[in-house]
Amino acid sequence: MFKTGIILALIVAFSCNNTADQHHAASLQNALADCVTDANLTPEQISKIRTRIKADQKTASLDSIFRRKYKLERFNGNVLIAQQGVVLYRNSFGYAQIEHKDTMRSESKFQLASLSKTFTAVAILKLYEEGKLKLEDSIQKFIPQFPYSGIQIKSLLSHRSGLPNYAYVLTDSVRKRNPYPCNDDIVRWYCAVKPKLYNTPNRNFSYSNTNYALLATIVEKVSGLKFEDYLRQYIFKPLGMKDTYLITSRNDSLNLYRTTGYQYNRRLPKDNFDDVVGDKGVYSTMDDVLRWYSGLSGGCVLRPETMKEAFTPRSFERHGIKNYGYGFRMHVNEATREPKYVYHTGWWKGYNTLMWFSPKNKFVIIILSNRYNRSIYQIKPILEVLEGKSKVEEGVEEELF
Repeated sequence: MFKTGIILALIVAFSCNNTADQHHAASLQNALADCVTDANLTPEQISKIRTRIKADQKTASLDSIFRRKYKLERFNGNVLIAQQGVVLYRNSFGYAQIEHKDTMRSESKFQLASLSKTFTAVAILKLYEEGKLKLEDSIQKFIPQFPYSGIQIKSLLSHRSGLPNYAYVLTDSVRKRNPYPCNDDIVRWYCAVKPKLYNTPNRNFSYSNTNYALLATIVEKVSGLKFEDYLRQYIFKPLGMKDTYLITSRNDSLNLYRTTGYQYNRRLPKDNFDDVVGDKGVYSTMDDVLRWYSGLSGGCVLRPETMKEAFTPRSFERHGIKNYGYGFRMHVNEATREPKYVYHTGWWKGYNTLMWFSPKNKFVIIILSNRYNRSIYQIKPILEVLEGKSKVEEGVEEELF
């Protein structure tokens, strides 16, 4: 059942351990404290916020939208929507394991698919803040044998490298020899085979999972840690994301409440590329994704100026409101190029995911599904509830990817 009037701070229970040094720990602790200022709200203040944003009306409208999706469009998954520190809607639908009728619960864990790219981008940007790399650095600085020149870290972050997607260019013969490659295998294959670039580096935007698989490898090269260990130590643990982990984790206890991906009602088996991470591979819950949003929007993981870099559009070959920054998609004001909405979607083997937020209006929409269903990307009715019908631009759902 959904709950109303839950304050973000009651969900976002941050901790600050195992940081690099005491100074960094103190700085991070102060930043985390800033993220949970809603914990200091009095009941009267909470009541005023709820009245101002018409929370009860919005909750009823959102419940109607999602019950309709469940009944008519067979939506299966978890939903969490919050605005100005108040959770307006939080509900679970369907089954975590369809064939076993295992009821979905708030603790259910989903493959975030390409929403995982936001974590990879932030990991790179944290290393950039620490002076351990430059965004203008060439890939070859970290992978000397990499056969393509002119590709910089920022080209990978913004999908402007021109590199082909590994999932499309690895041949069947390669997969037969190594059916479940990891990131190192992908790097070795590119170095040996040198597949043709789709485009000249930095010529235009071309979305490719290869970019973020390479970024995960660079995180390992620079930090000296496994990618999963870096995410856990510097992102998941400080933000209190105790139910979030990488698919490569060998901690079996984390698999509790893990969902299975379905194409309609067909359970999907392990995929050949499941062990490639950076472009996907993070498992999480709706509450932990809310913690992630709170960390991003509250300045808890990156400095404001670095966060602004991540939310700055990078590709202007085509006119329109849709763009991509460093690890984040966005809808921008064409006149000012300022982001109106920041988001990322995900799809991988039955899983559909979405985190969509408004920096100005301070709301976030989190939808996690384990049964392929494009209706989760039909968010215009949700925006109409949160913003008012007259404020929602036309075409907001077109080409959401």
